[in-house]
Amino acid sequence: MAAITAAMVKELREMTGAGMMDCKKALSETDGDMDAAVDVLKKSGAAKAVKKQSRIAAEGITRVAVDGKTACVAEVNSETDFVAKNETFQEFVQFVVDSALKSDLQGGANGEDIEALLGLNGLNDVLVEKTATIGEKLSVRRFAKVTGDEVATYIHGGGKIGVLVACEGASGDAAKEALTNVAMQIAAMSPQYISRAEISDEELAKIKDITIESALNDASTLPKPILNALFGKVEAGNLFSAEDAAVLAEKKNDKYLFNFLSEEAKAKLAELALADKATYVTDKIFTGLVEGRISKQLKEICLMDQVYVKAEDGKQSVAQYLTTVSKDLKVTKMVRFEVGEGMEKKNEDFAAEVAAQMNA
Repeated sequence: MAAITAAMVKELREMTGAGMMDCKKALSETDGDMDAAVDVLKKSGAAKAVKKQSRIAAEGITRVAVDGKTACVAEVNSETDFVAKNETFQEFVQFVVDSALKSDLQGGANGEDIEALLGLNGLNDVLVEKTATIGEKLSVRRFAKVTGDEVATYIHGGGKIGVLVACEGASGDAAKEALTNVAMQIAAMSPQYISRAEISDEELAKIKDITIESALNDASTLPKPILNALFGKVEAGNLFSAEDAAVLAEKKNDKYLFNFLSEEAKAKLAELALADKATYVTDKIFTGLVEGRISKQLKEICLMDQVYVKAEDGKQSVAQYLTTVSKDLKVTKMVRFEVGEGMEKKNEDFAAEVAAQMNA
C-alpha cells in the first residue's frame, strides 16, 4: 500500500473541501489514487447529508449575478469559514445564484421560494452531493432579486456581505456608477429603509415609544427643568441614601453629578421619571428632546438621509449625492445580505477539533 502523506491529504482537502480525516480515509481506501479518492468522497453520499441536517451552518458566502436590468444575490451557508473559502463550494454558490436569476422565482430576505428553487435544475441533488463531498452541512438559505432601469451589485469581504440596488428614472454609465457607490454605502452603513416614506406609522410609533423609554431610563440626559423636578421629589421624599443625598446636595448643579451617584440612585431617578411618563410626553422641552433623537435615528436607518460615505464635505446626504448625478434618479429597491445574520453560531476551536480527530 502506498504511504499516505500529509501533502496528499492537504491536496485532496483543497480539491474537495472534505474533512481531514475523511480525506485520509479515502486515500487509504484507494491506495493513494487521488481521482479515486474524490469518487469515494462523492459516493459517501446522501446518508452523510441527512446526518448533518441538525448541525449549525452559519458561515458561508454570498454571490451575485446580473442579466440585463435584473440582479440576484444568494446566501449559501457552511459550517466553517474554511469551507466557505473552498473553490468547490464557491462554484456551487455561483450555480445557486445563477439558477435563481434564470428562474421566475423572486425569493426574499426570509428564505421565501427556497424549496421551489431547490426543485429546479436538479439543485437539491447537487446540494446533497456537495454536502457529502465537502463533509459539512451546506444550506441554501435565501436569495432575492431586483429589477429597474438600472441595477448594480456589490460584494464585500470576499462574500460576507452581498448587496443589490435598483433605480428608476435614469440609466447608463453615470447611473450605474452612482448605484455602485450606493451599493457600497448600503454594505457599509446597513440602512433598514430607502427613505422615511417606507416606515409605517406603526413602526414610527414604536421607535418613538422606545426613544421615550430610553430617555426616561437615563436621567442624566433629561432636560434641566425635568431633572430639577426629579431632584425635588427625591429631596422631599428622602429617597436617596445618606451618601447619595450628600452628593446631590453638594453637586446638584455639577455637570459631572452622575459620575458620583450610585447605581441605586440613578435607578431611583429613572423609576420616578417613568412613573410620570404621561406628564413628560406632553412637555414641550421633553418632546423636543425626543423628536431630536428620533430624527437622528432616522438619519442612521434611512439610506437617503445617511451621510454619503464619499462626501467630500462630510455632510452631503445620499439623496443630495444622487441629485448631482440625475434629478430623476430614484432608488426603488435594495437588498443587503450579511452571512449568518440572525443565526446561531457555534464556537469554533480548530486546534481542539484537530486534536480530537487525531486521537480518534
